[in-house]
Amino acid sequence: MKNNIFQQFFMFSRCMAAPLVGVVLVTLLFGCEQRTQTAETVAQAPSSPPQQVQRDLTFNDVILEQSDKQGKLFWKVKSKQATYSKDRKTAQVENPVGQLFQDGKPVYDITAKTGEIQQDGAKLLLKGEIVAKAPAYNLVLRGNELEWQPNQDLLIVRDRLTGEHPQMQTVAQEARVRSRAGIVEFLDGVQATAKESNVQMQTDRLTWQFRAQKLIGDRPIKFDRYQNHKITDRGTAGRGEYDLKTNIATLAQNAQISLQEPPLQVNGNSLKWNVETKTVIADQPVRVVQRQQQVTVSGDRGRLETEKQVAYMNGNVKGVGQKQQTVTSDALTWYIETQQMEATGNVVYQQFQPPATLKGQKAVGKLDAQNFVVSGGRVSTQFVPQP
Repeated sequence: MKNNIFQQFFMFSRCMAAPLVGVVLVTLLFGCEQRTQTAETVAQAPSSPPQQVQRDLTFNDVILEQSDKQGKLFWKVKSKQATYSKDRKTAQVENPVGQLFQDGKPVYDITAKTGEIQQDGAKLLLKGEIVAKAPAYNLVLRGNELEWQPNQDLLIVRDRLTGEHPQMQTVAQEARVRSRAGIVEFLDGVQATAKESNVQMQTDRLTWQFRAQKLIGDRPIKFDRYQNHKITDRGTAGRGEYDLKTNIATLAQNAQISLQEPPLQVNGNSLKWNVETKTVIADQPVRVVQRQQQVTVSGDRGRLETEKQVAYMNGNVKGVGQKQQTVTSDALTWYIETQQMEATGNVVYQQFQPPATLKGQKAVGKLDAQNFVVSGGRVSTQFVPQP
């Protein structure tokens, strides 16, 4: 025990003039959660009255360490100055620089203006110009408050938070990092921008699974795609996720994607938007609207290739034109630029002015021109005379 006391005294050798008893008390209480009879005996020695111990609790150029009962470090912090409370339960530190440990291994590098360290080792609080770096996954968090709860594997950085990573930039009010689980949770006013695709996500809670490289939003979320600093395409949904490896956004629950070129709106409950290949895939009922010609095509499933300007629809397909002319079929290919449609399987074309109905197995035509040629199988044509 004497060797430990002298080692601890050497750690604080650059402190302000203070009795040895104050150093022993402080280092023991903030060392490895061990409190021994030796410390209590020294504290009660006549040469060091209690009031003197309470006055002289400020130290310069100190190193503070906190460990668990097995001796594994929670943190190691260097500070220009440390001032301990009268009850010796907390220490206030200035310009702390150090490391935070998980399972005995350094996980975060930290700097701040001020900080507070609690005696029981359950929490470390830092304030002002926070910088927390996680080298293992190349993340840098900046804010004005930091809270470290090693027993909960929880690092919190809050108050005007910004996050920087090679794949994305993030702005929020708070970030909660759990290194064992491999997740970072961004909260309140979240804006996360994928650097490669220039897609910005906006929501109130976004979870980053940094090992899987996915961003997941469990509440209303918006995806904006930028080109030359202007929004070209937008997706909204009740929830969604973004894969940083494939640049695919998955939108669910009242999902909608509005595209600028071609001018289309896609609605459904399950949409996969590949920003890189410029495709939208729907594995559930979907509706595509061409806003200029006012043509709508819906089906049980669909795939939209925006560069080729082609939509492939399958299952209970229905196309509706501006004058309420319709075509229904089992499958339909829609060439959006020319408005040409190729329908196959149980085709029914119907128009109202002049009234006509065509039925067959195949059909080719344009809804806006009310011009369809039906063929295959037994073709039936019905003209309804006007009164």
